[in-house]
Amino acid sequence: GDDEIQQLQKALLDYLDENTEIDASLVFSRKFYVAQWFRDTTMETERAIKLQKDEDSSEGTHHAKDVETTGQIMHRAESRKKFLRSIIKTAPSQFSTLKMNSDTVDYEDACLIVRYLASMRPFAQSFDIYLTQ
Repeated sequence: GDDEIQQLQKALLDYLDENTEIDASLVFSRKFYVAQWFRDTTMETERAIKLQKDEDSSEGTHHAKDVETTGQIMHRAESRKKFLRSIIKTAPSQFSTLKMNSDTVDYEDACLIVRYLASMRPFAQSFDIYLTQ
């Protein structure tokens, strides 16, 4: 789940970093992706906590199981944010030292990674529902 997504994000950001000499706009793309993923993490966390509170208020009682779930949500969000903060603090030229694999990602692989990560976004997941309506 989250580990695989973070590895794909690292691979994509590494690809963008390696090709900034060819196209300077990739620096902005890299910053955009990091900012978007940080925003997505914040939004997902807020949405999950709101759902937890709505479930708790509808039941009228607070269960220890729900507290664990909320704690897990917060822990997962903090680990994602920590990962993204480490990328933000790292200069693009130093990012290549954070590679997970020694393999480099080529253009086709980067396109596949972008498509996969985009398919994980809420709009892409609900696109079929929009079309049927």
